[in-house]
Amino acid sequence: MKHFEEIKVLGDGAFGVVTKCRNLDNDQFVAIKKMKAKYNSFEECLQEKEVKSLRKIKHENVEKLLQVFRENDHLYLVFELLDESLLKTMSKRTQPFSNEKVRYIMGQIFPGLNIIHKQGFFHRDMKPDNLLWSQDGVLKIADFGLAREIRSRPPYTEYISTRWYRAPEIILRHPFYNSPVDIWAAGAIMAELYMLKPIFPGSSETDQMYKICSVLGNPTMETWPDGVKLAAKTGFKMGNGYHTSLQQLMPNASPEAIDLMIQLLQFDPSKRPSASQALTHPFFKGPSINPRQNNNAQSNKITSSETEKRIPDNKFNSVNYILSTPTAPVMANPKLNTGGFRANKDTPEIQKHTGGYLKSNILKGLGPRQTPSSLAAQGNSFGGNTILNSLNDDLFDDIF
Repeated sequence: MKHFEEIKVLGDGAFGVVTKCRNLDNDQFVAIKKMKAKYNSFEECLQEKEVKSLRKIKHENVEKLLQVFRENDHLYLVFELLDESLLKTMSKRTQPFSNEKVRYIMGQIFPGLNIIHKQGFFHRDMKPDNLLWSQDGVLKIADFGLAREIRSRPPYTEYISTRWYRAPEIILRHPFYNSPVDIWAAGAIMAELYMLKPIFPGSSETDQMYKICSVLGNPTMETWPDGVKLAAKTGFKMGNGYHTSLQQLMPNASPEAIDLMIQLLQFDPSKRPSASQALTHPFFKGPSINPRQNNNAQSNKITSSETEKRIPDNKFNSVNYILSTPTAPVMANPKLNTGGFRANKDTPEIQKHTGGYLKSNILKGLGPRQTPSSLAAQGNSFGGNTILNSLNDDLFDDIF
């Protein structure tokens, strides 16, 4: 660490401690993650999930890994220094995001997910706290500690993804899951932008599934046969048959936004759109506004042609994906040419916002929402000699 000056601890997680540092060679500020595990060789370090994934994934909406080095049997990852998380941005607000601002944020998330999935990985821990802003207002997907290769096979790590953003197939212990779990999490994040509170704030895995069914209704043999069978096998109790529509929960969301969220939050993972398909949804045809800019900022219009140029993939498949149950029909909207659905127009009054989160009976008794681990001063504890290894392709090509 002789090439770096430690400034302050940014976070202390399960896998490592992140510290803001200054590179003494070029005066650049960076974030360095010291992994808590020990590594016997540098080759072993290069097999670490974050290193393997971020070496291949290079995109403006994905955090940039600058260097890797091993010191005293510990692995150090040097990242570009990013600003606050999307979670912190939301906590500062007193009103939900507008459609234009949601469009900007989701228009940053999906390109990042698209490249992650195309490079053969899925993140497995998508949540607002793992989405970080750059100084120039670009939102980046961070923390690849739980990432897996799409081609990998179970058994996977049992506890993955923060519960509130966990896909139903994970909750019900499906033996095979894949990149659609990131799409589900993106749908939950999108809903949270409109609500300023988690849409599925389960206090346990059983309660998590109940919260999901209380919004989307129960899965059926027609909508998700695998899920019904898994629920019966594992003894999971579904909802009581009654549910609140997305439009009732988010009266400020446009019909196109509601339709996109319906697609993203499909019970059946095979029916969820890919990240590139999501970007071709009509929701992204309107103007977008960077929420980090001031009120006088100009709108950045995203046209369908720009979307196709950015993500050259199949357009969104507007096949009707139905979430209805026998007790809760979903009404089609003939005016919305997206092949989607909308529920009735009755909407509750938006509840008063307090301390960054909206009050709601659904959160009653759950206590404060999850926050990053408390920070503890680490001091200048790294020490030792430093051997830097630049993250260049020649180095990795000799090993992979």
